[in-house]
Amino acid sequence: MSRVQTIQAAYAAFANNDPSVLFGAMAPDAQWHLAQGSPLADGNPYIGAQAVGERVFGRMFAAFDGFTATPDRFVDGGDDVIVLGRYNGTMKHSGARLDAPFCHVYRFNGDRIASFHQFTDSEQWARLMP
Repeated sequence: MSRVQTIQAAYAAFANNDPSVLFGAMAPDAQWHLAQGSPLADGNPYIGAQAVGERVFGRMFAAFDGFTATPDRFVDGGDDVIVLGRYNGTMKHSGARLDAPFCHVYRFNGDRIASFHQFTDSEQWARLMP
């Protein structure tokens, strides 16, 4: 499976609330960087799948109903895979809607994800999340 196919499979599984494909593709010491200014970036960089699952995805799913990260485009950059898309979801505490573009940059080392960098409208995230 190519690196782009690995990331495509991870987004497809994530759309079904299954992060295991993504976690399985991550190196044990993978660094996960969220956008500066995001309320979830307080632990940057998160190291490894367990930290990402608990401190990022766990908090996200606790805050949102119907959260999605829908990719529009995958760019094969060799060791890097770039994904452009949109986040959507409804805040559980207020009913406010998130609708923000994203750019995700995955860096591979061999066949494993070594790092992730998120770029998004962090002001919108900060305004919506408690």
